[in-house]
Amino acid sequence: MEVKRDILWRVYLCFLGIVLLGFCVLGRAFYIQRIEGSHWRGMSDSLHQKFVELDAERGTIYSADNSMLSTSIPYFNIYIDFGADGLHEKNGKRFKENIDSLAGCLAALFKDQTAAGYKRKLLSGYRDNDRYFLLQSNLSFEQYKTLRNFPLVRQGRNKSGFIAEVVNKRLNPFGLLANRTIGLARSNWQNVGLERTYDTLLKGESGKRLVRYIAGGAYVPVEGYEIEAENGKDIITTLDVNIQDIAENALLNMVKGNGCDHGTCIVMEVATGKIRAIANLGHPAGDTSNYWEDLNYAIQATEPGSTFKLATLMALLEDKEVKLTDHVNLEGGVWKVAGRTVYDAEKHDKEEDDATVKKAFEFSSNVGMAKLVWSHYGDNPGKFVDDLKRFRLNRPTGIDLVGETQPVIKSPKSKTWSATTLPWMAFGYEVLVSPLQTLTLYNAVANDGRMMRPYLVSALQESGITVRQNDPHVVMDKVCSESTLRQVKECLEGVCMEGNAKAVFKNSFYKVAGKTGTALVANGKRGYSEHIYQSSFAGYFPADNPKYSCIVVIRNKPFAKVFLGAKVAAPVFKEIADKLMSSDAEQYRSSSLLSGESVWKKDSAQYYYAGNTKDIRRFMQELGVSYRDSAGGTAEWGRLYASNYEPVLNKETLSGLSMPDVKGMGLKDALYLLENMHIQVLASGRGKVKSQSISPGTILKKNEAINIALN
Repeated sequence: MEVKRDILWRVYLCFLGIVLLGFCVLGRAFYIQRIEGSHWRGMSDSLHQKFVELDAERGTIYSADNSMLSTSIPYFNIYIDFGADGLHEKNGKRFKENIDSLAGCLAALFKDQTAAGYKRKLLSGYRDNDRYFLLQSNLSFEQYKTLRNFPLVRQGRNKSGFIAEVVNKRLNPFGLLANRTIGLARSNWQNVGLERTYDTLLKGESGKRLVRYIAGGAYVPVEGYEIEAENGKDIITTLDVNIQDIAENALLNMVKGNGCDHGTCIVMEVATGKIRAIANLGHPAGDTSNYWEDLNYAIQATEPGSTFKLATLMALLEDKEVKLTDHVNLEGGVWKVAGRTVYDAEKHDKEEDDATVKKAFEFSSNVGMAKLVWSHYGDNPGKFVDDLKRFRLNRPTGIDLVGETQPVIKSPKSKTWSATTLPWMAFGYEVLVSPLQTLTLYNAVANDGRMMRPYLVSALQESGITVRQNDPHVVMDKVCSESTLRQVKECLEGVCMEGNAKAVFKNSFYKVAGKTGTALVANGKRGYSEHIYQSSFAGYFPADNPKYSCIVVIRNKPFAKVFLGAKVAAPVFKEIADKLMSSDAEQYRSSSLLSGESVWKKDSAQYYYAGNTKDIRRFMQELGVSYRDSAGGTAEWGRLYASNYEPVLNKETLSGLSMPDVKGMGLKDALYLLENMHIQVLASGRGKVKSQSISPGTILKKNEAINIALN
């Protein structure tokens, strides 16, 4: 009996313990679920969900005439969530009924595999219940628009499981045209050009999206938890596509034909300082058949050579040290000073040794300019250096491009100053200035002494509305006196009419003012042994009423047979000037150079048409006009314009999300394109579209209205 009682007591005790433990478990479960529930659910979400950044749509970069230079085009990655409830309802009835027709449509659209192949692919994903199955990547908007109307897909995300992920890619519609200046927007490397300078404005404000991680490390977006990104602002540049094309082709013809190392060319509007073109061409080591925009040589400081003599002459005249009629002995083009020898780049006859200051400048005599500076500033070199600083040659131009190098103008206090520094500075050695700095000084002379700050961006826009305007900025009202200005203009014109550039410009129907330059440059550790010359020409045109200033700087190959500035750089300058002047010959006809007979007419090669590419091709074939077709076989829309006096057909890229450019189109094409994008059109006039009320590239709004004017 005692044993039985003892056993029962132990059983009751164990039972009581189990009951108490059960209450503890239930109590703890209740506490965790009701009291700490939100905390643990949040921790679970943090392990399986998180917010990821959504990149804003990057702003578009436009030329001065609203042509797209750099824009973001949306591409689509298509995923399928085979775990979607809609695909498994009624034992997968919806999926099974649509799989055959869907596979056939996919095969017809993408043409990368058969309908049977797509069916196997879809069935495999369905069997594996893949929650983030990649179907296709990098779809264009047109492809995506077609895909949305396919069987099953058109039933929506919840029923079909189809997920579209938008990826924006940067596109330069004009290819390498001004590519280094416009810049590159790169996710894995540092941006360059305007893309870098205005990066914070172009990229906008990022948004956020809640995503849920699934097996395999992939994630899917959680619908309804998204903060919209704020799109970047658009940039309107000062670049002119036609002028850029002319400059780039002229430079390319020379550097390729002469096997040069690299070259740069800048065209600036005299009155405003707007950069209308900036070309930079280099080539991979050893491959002189393939030139591309590799570095921005226009803003890199180098020894300028004889184009620097403009500053030297201005200093001498401004300080009243010389008159243009004063004489200087050119010493046969060879002069020794302080143990070193100054040589003239071009030979001249002995009888020409006794030359005026004007003639020494026109024939670019290193000896003449060095002797003048040595004799007038030898006792006080700081005065000459102060003049150069007054011309702002010791400061960067301040152009809106990151990467402009700091110029170097030595002073007597510099550690590297020597007995020969002063005479060598007179003809552009022992100083470092960029081509853009040199051009800024020449532009000031052309602009009646007013120095303008060069700039590349004229406006910032947001949704087609200008939010900031960049106006021309005067750096100096007078870079020198009127007397000095008049004399240096006379000398610059003399270079092209009587001096060493006479042969280049003798048949021009307009007057040019400018200066040649030929500088021997070092090649790293090899020094000057390879006889590498930098050829340059800087000037403005037409000289009697300057509209454009321009500089061409080309670094030649070692031991080049042709290297003088008058034979390498000046012809590029002339080709650019000829084409720009020809396009406006009526405005700038020069009857004095044509014996009073005006024969120049508006250049009929300047045209601009846009429309359906098939229609344009058929039109050109009917007329029997040869042209360069760069549009590609699949492009529906294109533009026909003149490039280097040759008709070029280029494709017009349409995003479907932004306002297209209909300028140059006929009314029929413009209406078809705009109304298919659900845009209400109000048209006035007849002919081709001359202007549109909403800028190209502006994000479209529902039922938006646009006014188009025809010419």
